[in-house]
Amino acid sequence: MSHAKLSVVCAWLLAGSVLLLGACSTTKVDETAEWSPNKIYAEAKDELNNGSYESAISLLDKLEGRAAGTPLAQQAQLDKAYAQYKNGEPVLAIATLDRFIKLHPSSPALDYALYLKGIVNFNDDLGLFSGLTRQDLSERDQKASKDSFESFKELITRFPESRYSAEARQRMDYIVNSLAQSEVHVARYYYERGAYLAAINRAQNALVNFQGVPALEEALYIMFKSYDALGMTALRDDIQRVLEKNFPQSTYLAQGFKPKNDAWWKIW
Repeated sequence: MSHAKLSVVCAWLLAGSVLLLGACSTTKVDETAEWSPNKIYAEAKDELNNGSYESAISLLDKLEGRAAGTPLAQQAQLDKAYAQYKNGEPVLAIATLDRFIKLHPSSPALDYALYLKGIVNFNDDLGLFSGLTRQDLSERDQKASKDSFESFKELITRFPESRYSAEARQRMDYIVNSLAQSEVHVARYYYERGAYLAAINRAQNALVNFQGVPALEEALYIMFKSYDALGMTALRDDIQRVLEKNFPQSTYLAQGFKPKNDAWWKIW
């Protein structure tokens, strides 16, 4: 082989060696490889408590695999769902919880899984942007609210004595009111645009489908105003009597519609 060809071959070999060494030097070493499951869990909890949710999720994924079939793996699933929820990943959190509920139907932590699933849906889309637009549950798509209600309902039905049941009942009350208020929002939208019959129909939906919630006061007032605008005085007067009987302290008849205040659900 000529000296020139030998030089070319050596250059290629040298370049290949450099690339190989470079690849080896950038290979990420799994520092948890020698850790016990308990150590991984402790580190994951530290990351979770510090708000480092992505790091916590990564560690909990590793723990699920290494501690498969143990109570610690179950706990890792629940903690991962919580971390996903806090990390702004509600769809992944729900998927993790659904898998836990399916795989561990007799788990002593099943009540918490149902509670957390309800919480994730209850707060779905409630974040920076909804705060800026002053949007509350009743103004959003109601699927998440209904899913949340079903999770809380299953919790209190199956585990009435659970430590989470009292709060679940309270949140269910708020969800029911939000669903009624959603109907009222639509009814008021129609009323303000002069679609009085449509406003009456939506307000009636709230009255028929929901009982004992604050939103019904405004529903009655919308019906009162709509019948008045249509010149249907007999029906208007009937609604006025119902409003005064059920909400004797109501200020609607004297002061009209109330301005929107801060969202009622922000107590959490």
